[in-house]
Amino acid sequence: MTSPNENHFTSDVFAVETMNVPGGAETILRGGRHLFPLLPRAFAGVQQIGVLGWGPQGRAQARNLRDSLAGSGIRVVVGLRPGSASAADARAHGFTEENGTLGDWLTVAAESDLVLLLIADAALAAHHEKIFGALRPGATIGLSHGFLLGHLTTTGGDFSAGHGVIAVCPKGMGDSVRRLYEQGAHINGAGINSSFAVHADPDGNAVDRALAWSVALGSPWTFRTTLRGEYLSDIVGERAILLGAVHGLVESLFQRWRLAGDGPERAYERAPENITGPIAATISRSGLAAVREQLDPAGRDTFDRAYSAVYGPARDLVAEIYDEVADGTELRSVILAERRLSGRPMANIGGSPMWAAGAAVRARRAERKLPVDPFTAGAFVASMMAQIDEFASRDHPWSEIVNESVIEAVDSLLPYMHARDVAYMVDNCSRTARLGARRWGPRFQAAYEQIAFPAAEGPADPGLIASFTEHPVHTALAAAARLRPSVDISLA
Repeated sequence: MTSPNENHFTSDVFAVETMNVPGGAETILRGGRHLFPLLPRAFAGVQQIGVLGWGPQGRAQARNLRDSLAGSGIRVVVGLRPGSASAADARAHGFTEENGTLGDWLTVAAESDLVLLLIADAALAAHHEKIFGALRPGATIGLSHGFLLGHLTTTGGDFSAGHGVIAVCPKGMGDSVRRLYEQGAHINGAGINSSFAVHADPDGNAVDRALAWSVALGSPWTFRTTLRGEYLSDIVGERAILLGAVHGLVESLFQRWRLAGDGPERAYERAPENITGPIAATISRSGLAAVREQLDPAGRDTFDRAYSAVYGPARDLVAEIYDEVADGTELRSVILAERRLSGRPMANIGGSPMWAAGAAVRARRAERKLPVDPFTAGAFVASMMAQIDEFASRDHPWSEIVNESVIEAVDSLLPYMHARDVAYMVDNCSRTARLGARRWGPRFQAAYEQIAFPAAEGPADPGLIASFTEHPVHTALAAAARLRPSVDISLA
């Protein structure tokens, strides 16, 4: 997805650095609140930032930008569609008509120098031409997701000529973006990593403008990608290890442990509780290899058998998802689903027997430290590695691979799942992610139950295990870990 130089960049405002990864080095920007005084210079020519939308990202980003730019003279204004149900919440957080920071979305678009399009993907696909027509000459279009590029590509459309097009894409949900930003007030550098992309740069200021946006959101480090690479990795990741695969995996594991004789609470502990708890914590702090290394010999053998059985079926599904995202099939399915729903809410998925055990398990967490279950660990790590290898085979840069496949999972999404269940997360994520997880989660579940788990009764594949233990992702993750904030996300 990137040429050798596309993930390198320079800045006239910020001091960038390189991160050594397999095959070379990538340029990154290390964030922190000490950089906030540089924001007006990096936002040169921007007097007003318009944030269109008050979904999870809009709600978080508008507040972070406002707080970071306080006293700079740069205004942050929220634009909503007439009659938006979100207006009351925006007002409750200080964006009001009276102080000039809340208005009609098209009016805000017409008056802003940087317009962040943070409305829902299907709505953006339906209304982008209206927004583009309202922009003032030379205004920069900002995105936090590449969905619109995918839609324009499949429909033969394009962005308006003469406008810069940049993206800053936080590698976590909106609540994470805000919560870690607030923690950053006490621990400098706490936040959610972001990728950035420059799709069009008519005035030559796009890189610094994008970096300023990322710094203002509180990103601990920012790496470069392309808008196409971002939407491919992001949408595939949502349907695979971030949401769809993990949902399918915990459902199938719960059934496996119940059939093996475990009661509901014990089976829950060995399935979602294990993945979102000790497995996620080990990966976050010590890396993927540590999950296997910390097991005893019998545990490693169980891990290896599960890993060997799961990797192939999971890799096949990730490749299928990638192809359907790349050719537009997955994006069209989202738009078609939205048309069918016509604004109706989707039914929740948290009705299977597993979720009834969650409250009791969470209530007794303080009583004991849950050990890593070797079989669950092998299945989860194999699923994660399947996505990593698929992205690597499609030439994504290592920063993007580890953020989209590992860091976003263990430092943003899995902590929320640990606090509130995997089903809660799938039922409360973005509409695009929710539709994708609901479409692909059952496919993963069937693959685990019908193909992988029966195969796990046989011996491990020594070649697959050697490939895992020697994999370059461990080097890339170690480099990324040196940039990790010292604080875990607060979910109080």
